[in-house]
Amino acid sequence: MPTLTIDDKQIEVPAGLTVIQACELAGVEIPRFCYHERLAIAGNCRMCLVEMEKAPKPIASCAMPVNEGMVIKTNTPLVKKAREGVMEFLLLNHPLDCPICDQGGECDLQDQAMAYGGDSSRSLEMRRAVPEKYMGPLIKTEMTRCIHCTRCVRFAEDVAGVEAIGAINRGENMEITTLEQAVASELSANVIDLCPVGALTSAPYAFNARPWELRKTESIDVLDAVGSNIRIDARGAEVLRVLPRLHDDINEEWLGDKARYACDGLKKQRLDKPYVRKNGKLVPASWDEALAAAAGALKAAKGTEIAALAGDLADMESVFALKTLFDRLGSPNLDCRPEGNTLSTAQGRAGYLFNTTIAGIEQADAILLIGTNPRWEAPLLNARIRKRWLKGGVKIAVIGEAFELTYPYTHLGTTPQAIKDAAAFFVGASKPMVVLGQAAFQRSDSEALVSAAQHLPVQREGWNGYNVLHTAAGRVGALDIGFVPGAGGAATREILAKAAAGAMKVVYLLGADEMDTAKLKDAFVIYQGHHGDAGADVADVILPGAAYTEKDATYVNTEGRAQRALMAVPPPGEAKEDWKIIRALSGLVGSALPFDTAEQLRTQLPLVGALDTVTPAAPFTPLLHAAALSDTPFVYPIQNYYRTDVISRVSKTMAECTKAVLPSLQPKAA
Repeated sequence: MPTLTIDDKQIEVPAGLTVIQACELAGVEIPRFCYHERLAIAGNCRMCLVEMEKAPKPIASCAMPVNEGMVIKTNTPLVKKAREGVMEFLLLNHPLDCPICDQGGECDLQDQAMAYGGDSSRSLEMRRAVPEKYMGPLIKTEMTRCIHCTRCVRFAEDVAGVEAIGAINRGENMEITTLEQAVASELSANVIDLCPVGALTSAPYAFNARPWELRKTESIDVLDAVGSNIRIDARGAEVLRVLPRLHDDINEEWLGDKARYACDGLKKQRLDKPYVRKNGKLVPASWDEALAAAAGALKAAKGTEIAALAGDLADMESVFALKTLFDRLGSPNLDCRPEGNTLSTAQGRAGYLFNTTIAGIEQADAILLIGTNPRWEAPLLNARIRKRWLKGGVKIAVIGEAFELTYPYTHLGTTPQAIKDAAAFFVGASKPMVVLGQAAFQRSDSEALVSAAQHLPVQREGWNGYNVLHTAAGRVGALDIGFVPGAGGAATREILAKAAAGAMKVVYLLGADEMDTAKLKDAFVIYQGHHGDAGADVADVILPGAAYTEKDATYVNTEGRAQRALMAVPPPGEAKEDWKIIRALSGLVGSALPFDTAEQLRTQLPLVGALDTVTPAAPFTPLLHAAALSDTPFVYPIQNYYRTDVISRVSKTMAECTKAVLPSLQPKAA
């Protein structure tokens, strides 16, 4: 480890670091615009200049590797003068339109001009003007402000894996552009966070608010199963924007476009008051009337004649409360897989978790994807696979449709038959991975397919390479609770069949919309949720619940990590937190649940490990199944990345993305 001197202080740092990283370890702040720790080094802006002993001129600290005996000075008159000169050049063509710029208050250029720039301008020349560039419905451009740091270019190429943004012309005529094309990536809006000036800002958020007007709440995204850490910015009772929050083991500092921009769907088609169906029509009702109608239906039916389905966005608290209630009512008819898949809890958590963890992808040396398109099902997990590929020393293969996944891979086949010969792919691998998508669990041969995948040689001492990639944020938590059919109980498909035949009298839908709701028309349907979607259309009683931004709730991501979402705004109208609704209903059916507060409820949740930790699941014995594998191609659960749930389906921004970006984002053969 080389030892160097920074501002008369000796420090020992790991080999391979750059001077700017060594300065950070020494607690010295170095200004920068083009440098970003997660992007390739460009050395464009020169704002990070420092003085190095024996060097004839200041050096760019972001591009200079550390060496033994280096002497670095960061606060000399020469360094100060150099930084002021660089800042003067950066501001030479900048429009200085801070009062109308959406970046105002969050602008690196503002901050560093104040801290490191001069106090006057010597420029008398005309400033250049650059036309706006079209980059899609999410990114608003004002390219006259651009300082050519190329962060957006490097992000698109390195992290997102799309060559969508680049530079044309040279010198003062240089311009960053997409050649008037929408950025065809599910991660495109991250360039807004990366832009150190106001050249790239958020189009849906444009001119809505200033950062000091917003109330900031740290929370968790629930629009996929990755569990990305987010910050919700709200003013009053309205969510105005969602931004990524740093979590190296999950989303690093990136965020998918849907998680970021579907929040406008929180204002549309909301259920803000109870409803009861009378004479074939849903009419507004009081809470007392709606709860009484629901309780009356539950009490009038036998335990075997009632069923409950938990939806994709259901939190652990509400699922646990609903299971406890139905257990007391004597109903074994529970399911958290409303789309009807066959994912089982019989083998313990290892049978339904992403066992290697998301961060563990970076250790894998052989990755096999079966029946999954991670680019749409979990864009940030797909970006992690690309990151691993960029480091080299890994091979990747796909069984299923040949999608464009932002990294090269070997296509082993379109049908599950290819699994028979997949063992050879792992020869020589020390940390192999197999990833099963939800398409693998929605087939008639799913048990045989899962058995074949579990027999692949991916389990090692201290390493379980068998992974299930979920698409629903509430799924793992519900499986941990055991919200699956009990002894003699019916699963989703049987519940729907019995309801259509009149044998299932009452069906309780906890935010469950992803099913054939037409089969429920002859049953008494209680729908508890926050949007008027498919489940609400067939409901006899609607109990308005709270969205993920409107309650404190626990979610477990695909790797088994429990995290807490926090309330950023109150629920609209008369809507209430979901567990409270179920608790109130339990009293009316004569089986009051044993908790009155959220804290009392959470002490009973079957959490595995502490919050924000991953506890490895015990290894399992591969499932034995003798049935033959089908030669039918996989049918993927997500056909439109932008519209996958009740929130994103009513989002105006996601509708615009579907129209403008989806055609160029459609999976193409690699």
